[in-house]
Amino acid sequence: MASNNKENRALSEEELQELVSSSDAGSRNPTGSVGLLLAVVAVVWSIFQVLLASPLANYVLPGDVVNNSRQFHLAFAVFLAFMAYPALKSSPRDYIPIQDWVFAIFGVFVSLYGFIFYEKIVAAGGLADNVDKWFALAGLILLFEGARRALGPAMAIIATIFLCYVFFGSSAWVPDVIRWKGASLQKAMSHMWITSEGVFGIALGVSTRFVFLFVLFGALLDKAGAGNYFIKMAFGALGHLKGGPAKAAVVGSAATGLISGSSIANVVTTGTFTIPLMKRVGFTSEKAGAVEVASSVNGQIMPPVMGAAAFLMVEYVGISYVEVITHAFLPAAISYIALVYIVHLEAVKNNMPTLGNRVVSMGKTIGGMAAFFVGFALLCYGVKYPVGWISAAVGDSASWVLALLIFVAYVALLWLAAGVPDLEPDDPNAENVELPVVGEIYKSGLYYLLPIVVLVYFLMIEQKSPGLSAFWATMLLFVILLTQKPLKSIFRGENQTANAFREGVLDLIQGLIDGARNMIGIGLATATAGVIVGTVTLTGVGQVMADLVEFLSGGNLILMLVMVGLLSLILGMGLPTTANYIVVSSLMAGVVVELGAQSGLIVPLIAVHLFVFYFGIMADVTPPVGLASFAAAAVSGGDSIRTGFVAFFYSLRTVALPFVFIFNTDLLLINVGWAQGILVFVTASIAILIFTAGTMGWFLTKNRIYESVALVLISFALFRPDFFMDRIQPPFDQIDPVNFAEALGNAPEDGRLRLTIAGPDFDTGDIVETTLVVRPEGATPEERLEASGLLLLPEDGVMRMDEPSFSSPYADALSSFDFYLDEPVQITQVQAPADQMPKELMFIPALIALALVVMLQRARMTRQEVPA
Repeated sequence: MASNNKENRALSEEELQELVSSSDAGSRNPTGSVGLLLAVVAVVWSIFQVLLASPLANYVLPGDVVNNSRQFHLAFAVFLAFMAYPALKSSPRDYIPIQDWVFAIFGVFVSLYGFIFYEKIVAAGGLADNVDKWFALAGLILLFEGARRALGPAMAIIATIFLCYVFFGSSAWVPDVIRWKGASLQKAMSHMWITSEGVFGIALGVSTRFVFLFVLFGALLDKAGAGNYFIKMAFGALGHLKGGPAKAAVVGSAATGLISGSSIANVVTTGTFTIPLMKRVGFTSEKAGAVEVASSVNGQIMPPVMGAAAFLMVEYVGISYVEVITHAFLPAAISYIALVYIVHLEAVKNNMPTLGNRVVSMGKTIGGMAAFFVGFALLCYGVKYPVGWISAAVGDSASWVLALLIFVAYVALLWLAAGVPDLEPDDPNAENVELPVVGEIYKSGLYYLLPIVVLVYFLMIEQKSPGLSAFWATMLLFVILLTQKPLKSIFRGENQTANAFREGVLDLIQGLIDGARNMIGIGLATATAGVIVGTVTLTGVGQVMADLVEFLSGGNLILMLVMVGLLSLILGMGLPTTANYIVVSSLMAGVVVELGAQSGLIVPLIAVHLFVFYFGIMADVTPPVGLASFAAAAVSGGDSIRTGFVAFFYSLRTVALPFVFIFNTDLLLINVGWAQGILVFVTASIAILIFTAGTMGWFLTKNRIYESVALVLISFALFRPDFFMDRIQPPFDQIDPVNFAEALGNAPEDGRLRLTIAGPDFDTGDIVETTLVVRPEGATPEERLEASGLLLLPEDGVMRMDEPSFSSPYADALSSFDFYLDEPVQITQVQAPADQMPKELMFIPALIALALVVMLQRARMTRQEVPA
């Protein structure tokens, strides 16, 4: 019993920082000249990445370095991994053993191997020779060891299994369904290390160009004091409500999650303050930890950073960054709305007390927060008008004028901040907790919003690249860190300007170090994940996964999605968000697209990537691995497994939403106008709140079972009105396949025809089906048919097909068919959109049913209030 109590005790502040550093930045921290060397390397890495992202990169850095930036990025990460992360728990923390120096230096050499021997490799056509292959193998071994130290064993084990599959895929002990011919060491090492198909592929490129700058931006913003400001503001706004500390934890974690790449760091950073206060008002240790876990993990799905996955989606999906965050915003926003409601219901169910003695109107609080977010969005959007006027007025000098105006705005906001005391972290265990008053503290950190406004402006309005946008926002943070303390000292009439400037320089250096150390794991994760991506491209195992999932699901679409979700959850166990997304998307995204098309469901690629991403990050929550749940239990002193299960229950909406937006892409704001987008947001918000009430067993009062069932069904009707409308009125008219060309010619310009195509599979010869959506392009039927690239061969009442032209937009979708066997490839079904009543009409019966549940619960509440 004693050992169990010891196991579940809350960790001290020092132990918690050790937990974060060991998981995110490395627990080894040598002093003296070695410590200075590590700090210098970290600062040099940060400065290198800032220069690489700057508009002057090609002028200040050699062209060879810019072109091989991925190698340098990995070299820094590998060197710091062996320096900062000890090999074993028993390894020394205060000095670096000689073998780690050898590993680190040799790791730098093999990381830069492609740069050093560039001419030789190019002359060989990118194929490794007998010397190259051994250095490449050594590089992979060192990379896996560095990943094991920085990320835990899961990533290294998964990558090793995939690499073994590359070599031994033809062995008898490999199941027939996934067997392949295998590859030689020379071919495998060429693919994995020498070319850009494996380790130095897209994922590491995204880490180099975009992710580092955003991680550095977050580290600098936190070092400037923004993290504490966000938490204070959240507690000032929500702390006095029923269950207020938990509501503030959700909002505070949302704010820090916007710029954070780590759910574990988020849990510990905000949880050290929020979890004790949640326990104080009546939450159990497990529930307090679970609220923080659900809030922090949710930060990974919230644009603009999404744990760095947003930038990877740009590359993998092939759409702009603005489109990615537009599609990801609504599900993430309503997920947070639901989490606040979950916390509210827990507080109401258990009649929890409030903190402090201030009376706060919840309506005014929600209205004030909504006004702030709307105002902030309008500010980010509205800035483009004065910027346009200034650009028109001063021409080429506009950038200097705008920089000056931003600095003037910064100085003015800093002058406001100097008029109030600096915010100090509170002690959540103090006998009397004095929660801050928003009206008194908001001035102290308004200038923290300026870098975020700059970032959002360049990303969303100017639509610059994420790297360049983060560069300008980071430059502003450099200025803030260097000047905020000395300028405050001047404004307050203090004689500490020189000391304050020295502190600012030290803060900037520490921010650069923190940014670099936080990137070690992400850099190694993206590089190691490149081995998995390389395995998929080399072996074609992605197609095998599709066959396996199809076989196990029996072709049932819902069961297939459930299996993909579970596989994503399993593959994501123990991996950081970025690596997690790379692994699950590489293996599972194509599966959903292919099997969905075979079942008649056309799913946009971004919806598929978000689907696997949502399930992948749930691995941070779910036992037995749930790293964020373990971190929260370390803060709360609760049981980690129970914390994980409660957090999973709180995260049910994160599990349900991917299924919803796979079938209803309106939630991702795909092909949705402003008016419809507002309607979708309102109905989706209502739907997620009703779903939450149904699953929590409490709405206005405790639910009866039939009321919970009714609420879940009502939420389903609001989320998917088309499901019911399609059963009242079919969504498509059936057209004889022989008349496809005529139907394509008669289709309206914004119309689309759905084709079901059946034929022999290229690999197996089995008859398979897929679904295509054909959009009419051209004025005449002949032009439209030619633009489609589909070659039709009508014969005996059957619309046969020949292999489409290479220029056809449907060539890839039909590449799995064998057009040269006796069994023909043919169009078996043609569907055209039917005239159907608006699906939104289904909201009416759903809201009537909701009103009936409200009436039932109000009547029961009235009876309960009447004294016996």
